[in-house]
Order: sequence, then structure tokens, then C-alpha cells
Amino acid sequence: MGEITTLTKASSKSDSLRTTVPTGIVSHFKLKEQDQLDWNIEIKEGNLIIEVKPLQKKLSKF
Repeated sequence: MGEITTLTKASSKSDSLRTTVPTGIVSHFKLKEQDQLDWNIEIKEGNLIIEVKPLQKKLSKF
């Protein structure tokens, strides 16, 4: 089994749920607050396949 996280409501006005990104993934991709993730979701042979990639960080012009 892989990482286990728990879903919680994103807000009281939405049906959206949120979960924690496991520390191993945060460390591997050097993620920080406000970084964005690109989610690709498909169903293959009755299984839900979710691919999550961090979007490339924009370099500051300064």
C-alpha cells in the first residue's frame, strides 16, 4: 500500500475536498506553498488513474 491521506472539506460552501500532499512528494519535487499541480485523470480497465505533475516554476525576472 502507498501513502494514506484523509480528505476534508475545502470550504463549507463547496463540494470540493482537499488532502495533504505527502512529505516524500513535497521533498522530491521541492514543492512550496502556492506551487501548482497539474492533474490528469482517466479510467483504465475499471481503475482510476491519476497523474499529478508539478507545473514548472516561473523564474523571476529580478
